[in-house]
Amino acid sequence: MIVTRLTQAFGLRHPIVLAPMGGAAGGRLAAAVSNAGGLGLVGGGYGDREWMTRELALARAGTQAKWGVGLITWSIAPGILELALAYRPDAVMLSFGDPRPHAGAIKAAGSALICQVQGTNEARLAQEAGADFIVAQGTEAGGHGGSRATLPLVPSIADLVAPIPVIAAGGIVDGRGVAAALMLGAQGALMGTRFCASAEALGRDSAKGRLVAAHAEETARTRVFDIVRGYEWPSPYTGRALRNDFMTRWNGREDELGAALDVERVAYRSAVDDDDYATALVWAGEGVDLITSVEPAAALVARIGADAEARLREGASLLR
Repeated sequence: MIVTRLTQAFGLRHPIVLAPMGGAAGGRLAAAVSNAGGLGLVGGGYGDREWMTRELALARAGTQAKWGVGLITWSIAPGILELALAYRPDAVMLSFGDPRPHAGAIKAAGSALICQVQGTNEARLAQEAGADFIVAQGTEAGGHGGSRATLPLVPSIADLVAPIPVIAAGGIVDGRGVAAALMLGAQGALMGTRFCASAEALGRDSAKGRLVAAHAEETARTRVFDIVRGYEWPSPYTGRALRNDFMTRWNGREDELGAALDVERVAYRSAVDDDDYATALVWAGEGVDLITSVEPAAALVARIGADAEARLREGASLLR
């Protein structure tokens, strides 16, 4: 069994955290990860009240283990944090923005504060907020993120914010990645894309099939999907997704896309309804190469955790 500050803090069997992916990490998935010995986080996304009420209730009812919720910091509307805290999550993860205005309420509710960062400036804000854990997210991650690679980012953040424990994220999909994260100075790994291709993940089977079939070279960071969907993400955050005809057409022509939204937004919504992935979005990280099937989340946590343990033992055997 791997014992780290993360596993000790939340009573985990494995140092694995579900990334709180909006639209994918619902209550059933978070509960499945927590019940399997990881830390499941519901993805609060842009703060849809009806969605959050339903999914947070599922998570709370579905597990007696520790669980939590993640929010996009810059989009937290009045009352959304209070709604999340009403379900008494064991952890709240804030990403993409200044966590300091919300830290007091989270701490007062008895939840651990997890802050996701993409560089040193965000890490210092997380320190000031009194983060209990800091996620260092590399650019290999699917969905929104920054520009620094996981391998050099994790140890630099771990050194900068010590003694606050760090969790690694970005391109981690198997036990090798978890073991590597621990060797970089992290106390665990946060994983998104791997759990998008799980039985309990929200989203269509056709999108999950795209993840199974995809390769890392087919992913790229872009702003075009945010523009067409009407989300004004602040600089410098872009989103890593599978390349398709829509991305190829508009990447580098963002101003022109903004001027054509009356037509393009209607066409995009129709493509989503029709499962037309020549246009519709599928978020995916560079670790997608290693995803070969859609599986139950519990099986993924158990296998990845066991593999990480085996890799660490194998590494120790190299010493003479």
